Amino acid sequence: MKLDKLNFDFSEFDINDIDFENMGSWPKPAKVAMALFVAIAVAIASYMLLVSSKVDALKSAEAEELQLKSTYRVKYGAAVNLDSYKKQMQDMEEKFSLLLKRLPTSHETPGLLDDITYVGTTSGLTFIKINWLPEVEKQFYTELPIQIEVLGDYHEFGQFVSQVAALPRIVTLHDFSVSEDRGKRLRLNVVAKTYRYKEGAK
Repeated sequence: MKLDKLNFDFSEFDINDIDFENMGSWPKPAKVAMALFVAIAVAIASYMLLVSSKVDALKSAEAEELQLKSTYRVKYGAAVNLDSYKKQMQDMEEKFSLLLKRLPTSHETPGLLDDITYVGTTSGLTFIKINWLPEVEKQFYTELPIQIEVLGDYHEFGQFVSQVAALPRIVTLHDFSVSEDRGKRLRLNVVAKTYRYKEGAK
C-alpha cells in the first residue's frame, strides 16, 4: 500500500468520540495509532522480558570464553613444555644435591680449620689467629663464621683466596681489611664463612 493513498483526515478527529468499549467504531487514525502503540509496547516488553536477559547472558558467556581461552593457552603451553620442565626440575634437584654435599657436616667442620690453615701456610702466610665465631642461625642453614688474621703480602693474599675458593667444601670470605704490620709485612683480617644445611628445613 502506498503512503500517498492513506488519506487520514485528522480535522474531523475528536478524542471524545473514542469509545474504548467499541474499538471497532473508532476512526481509522485512532485505530492506526492504537495498533502502533500496541506494537511498540509488545516489542519493548518482549525485549525486556526475553531478549535483555539473553544479551546479558551472552556478554557473560563471551567474557567467560575469553578467560577460558587464556587459561587454556597457559595450560597448553605448560603441557607442551612439561617434559622440558621435568628435565629442568631434575637438573635443579641434582645441582641442589651437589651443593648440599659441599656443605660440611657437624663432624667435618673442625677439619676445615686444618684445611684453611694448610692453604694459608702453603701460600706463604703466617697465621696470627684462626678460630670459630658464634654460629648464626638462618631459615634453611646455619652460618659458621671463622675469624682469620694472617701476615703476608698481596701476592700471598691472592693465592690464599684462590686456594680457599678451590676447597671441596663451600667457604666464602667476607669483611676484608688490610693494614701494615711491623716489619713492613701486611696484616690481613678476614671472616671466612661456611654453611651447614638444616635437615628438614622448609
